[in-house]
Amino acid sequence: MGSCKSPHVVLLLYVLVCFVYQSLAFGVDTNQTAKLLVDASEASGRPISETMFGIFFEEINHAGAGGLWAELVSNRGFEAGGPNVPSNIDPWSIIGNESFLIVSTDRSSCFDRNKVALRMEVLCDSQGANSCPDDGVGIYNPGFWGMNIEKGKTYNVVLYVRSSGSINVSVSLAGSDGLQKLAAENIIASGSEVSNWTKFKFMLEAQGTNPNSRLQLTTTRKGLIWFDQVSVMPLDTYKGHGFRKDLVQMLEDLKPQILRFPGGCFVQGAQLRNAFRWKETIGPWEERPGHFADCWMYWTDDGLGYFEFLRLAEDLGTLPIWVFNSGISLNEQVDTSSVLPFVQEALDGLEFARGNPNSTWGSLRAAMGHPEPFDLRYVAVGNEDCGKKNYLGNYLKFYSAIKRAYPDIKIISNCDGSSQKLDHPADLFDFHFYADDPKNMFSMAHHFDHTSRSGPKAFVSEYAVTTGSLLAALGEAGFLIGLEKNSDVVEMANYAPLFANDNGRNSKFSAIVFNSTHLYGTPSYWMQCLFKESSGATIFNATLQTNSSTNQVEQLLASAISWKNSENENSYLRIKIVNFGTDVVNLKIVVDGLEPNSINLSESTKTVLTSNNPMDENSLNEPKKVIPNRIPLEKAGEGGEDVDVAISPNSFTSIDFLIESS
Repeated sequence: MGSCKSPHVVLLLYVLVCFVYQSLAFGVDTNQTAKLLVDASEASGRPISETMFGIFFEEINHAGAGGLWAELVSNRGFEAGGPNVPSNIDPWSIIGNESFLIVSTDRSSCFDRNKVALRMEVLCDSQGANSCPDDGVGIYNPGFWGMNIEKGKTYNVVLYVRSSGSINVSVSLAGSDGLQKLAAENIIASGSEVSNWTKFKFMLEAQGTNPNSRLQLTTTRKGLIWFDQVSVMPLDTYKGHGFRKDLVQMLEDLKPQILRFPGGCFVQGAQLRNAFRWKETIGPWEERPGHFADCWMYWTDDGLGYFEFLRLAEDLGTLPIWVFNSGISLNEQVDTSSVLPFVQEALDGLEFARGNPNSTWGSLRAAMGHPEPFDLRYVAVGNEDCGKKNYLGNYLKFYSAIKRAYPDIKIISNCDGSSQKLDHPADLFDFHFYADDPKNMFSMAHHFDHTSRSGPKAFVSEYAVTTGSLLAALGEAGFLIGLEKNSDVVEMANYAPLFANDNGRNSKFSAIVFNSTHLYGTPSYWMQCLFKESSGATIFNATLQTNSSTNQVEQLLASAISWKNSENENSYLRIKIVNFGTDVVNLKIVVDGLEPNSINLSESTKTVLTSNNPMDENSLNEPKKVIPNRIPLEKAGEGGEDVDVAISPNSFTSIDFLIESS
């Protein structure tokens, strides 16, 4: 059948068809427009705290031993089952079978605080009918999901040995199946030389590379041998202080101004007997008893202890923030009438960090190689304890005692003062916020807008979106822009958690993920990198305007700061914009308050954190799937200091305008 249409209708249909074709072929321009007005005048500027952004380490996700702390032996003292025997020797395993040797534990160690030792009875011999295999029998330790042994590198091996007779023990680094020999040393001693506990120490230089290596202790001689406190550490660590260099480099690149440690729930413990106790983590590493981190359900030998945290902060050039137990665990509370021993524990810890080298606890610090006091200025009384029955009473005991002894120490309360003033004295209050939905984190940008300006300032010591995606990082970036804008009431902030061993995670999300050989920054890590110049910067008034009838402005957040590059002394105006929406935004940036023609656009840059899919994540296989991309600015607008910038959907953009003074 045919039909008749007027020429006007035909023309209209033709136009519509052409429009549809062009739309399909070239895409409809759905870009939205917005304007950012920046008042960069001196009168507009407000200082951001020097300590604004930092890092928080907690022993979670196997972040410490085998990670940041470069110890390669897991359960080096055979104490992972606690002080009773038989103990849990995992991940130590037997080389050979039950007809060749019997392995058990007893309480024969020479160390008073960690009495468990490994007892190895060798039943085979070097010759005769019951001869041992050619490679010997014994035990091996695979470390933390494999030891990374690299050719040409040197490893410091320490172990304690006792025997009922003469010994010939091979100490070797080998591949995961024991066949590839990378380095070895023999301990040959008479019975009289090892009748008592004897320390053996030597350097092994690797003759090959294997990222999944193990330590082996083997023999072909019949007899009874005890081992204890077996350690393998790379000689090449960060500043020679025992930290894994590539992981610390990631921290250096963040330019952290504070280091909060050692937890978290790790400080509290599910039970008080498993809480972090600083006195158990100082002194020679062999003498530290270690403890079961019952919040995260794994053993830690506490080689990474109170002293090491203080020294890491010093090595990074950042200020330490010590979190100590308030007499409260997740499931127990010490009554305020009985909390004074915990108070004294905190005072002793402050003397260890700050006391002169002749003081009781300062002398122990000096004996560990650091006679000068550490620059400890902040302490936090407990972790997430506010609201528990005894917290306020306990807190006040700590507060008054510390202020009497150290009036300059800033004391951080667990109670939230962002919505209403605290009912107790504090120098800062601790604020934690985790969100499953990135939108909820993004909306928190305005949380501190109405916080009292006369009360204690906020320490946002834990925040994160719990998914680990680009979108999570964008939500967090929006939140941090809100903290920048409220920097008159927010003094410090740090993401949590910092590290995760990819083989042993307690949380899906973290800033940095690693295994024995590789590591990567998550989108949240790279997001934080774009805030590292904010500490100590000047923030200006920045107002977003849009003519859109949609909720576009609710998808955009922006801030403006000025900062100086210490390397070249150049001054910059940095504009940061989070586009949480799905459309490109054509943003006109209008800057007032600067000298005419002071922005050098040719030397200005734009850095963008985005990806094809907002749910993209990084991984060990794709470590740079979502990373910032630095590019020149597209073009300038017509108005001198006005600049037009296209802001990608689901992106975090940081623009550095080079400022030249006349």
